[in-house]
Amino acid sequence: MAILEVEHICKSFEKTEVLKDISFSLEEGQVLSIIGSSGSGKTTLLRCLNFLERPDSGVIRVCGETLYDSRNPSPMQESEIRKKRLHFGLVFQSFNLFPQYTALENVMLAKELLAREQPDYKARKKEIQGEIRTLAEEFLRQMGLSDRMGSYPHQLSGGQCQRVAIARALALKPDILCFDEPTSALDPELTGEVLRVMKELADQKTTMIIVTHEMAFARDVASHVIFMDDGYILEQGTPKQVFEHSHEERTRQFLSRFTQG
Repeated sequence: MAILEVEHICKSFEKTEVLKDISFSLEEGQVLSIIGSSGSGKTTLLRCLNFLERPDSGVIRVCGETLYDSRNPSPMQESEIRKKRLHFGLVFQSFNLFPQYTALENVMLAKELLAREQPDYKARKKEIQGEIRTLAEEFLRQMGLSDRMGSYPHQLSGGQCQRVAIARALALKPDILCFDEPTSALDPELTGEVLRVMKELADQKTTMIIVTHEMAFARDVASHVIFMDDGYILEQGTPKQVFEHSHEERTRQFLSRFTQG
């Protein structure tokens, strides 16, 4: 059974169609890489999945639960949207860490805010905060940041900040971890350290959707690749199918820059 089902998603901004009849599915433990030129709709698709944008039409299901169906257009309350977002963990290209908090506090914050909504939070506050802290420390260690938990973002390299952002997303235990160009703001050396962490997550069968310009990573780590062009999914399949046996000329043109390099 698919962990994610996306059916006929469309999205326009004013008169510009950005997503045009997008459909795909993702199995648990798979890594989906979404590639394509800038402006092809990749980031908008991620934002729709994470309810940072609302699709104009289509269906989104996670673990068999329908999160969005345009045939049921009733407005969603903010609390409902927050609940739906918990299925996805989103790692932005610009880290989005709070500068006034340490690495550990950044990882703990979202989990703490959610915990406060629990009816027994006040009675169990110290216990719950201890559990959240232990979990946050575990994920920061997993990211190789045991010695930087008390550091503030300005004291960390870009690669370290991105690894804190990954730990923060993992701490919410999402069904699907999403990355939006996670290395685009990093220099080549720091890019490598973040990609190594992502490969380790893939080896651990973490279900991921990765919007990326890192073609070698998409080819070598992903289990499925989608090529988007002008708002459409032009081609999708295994990395071997897309990279070595593309059916579409536009896909071959896009990938030629990578294969020639």
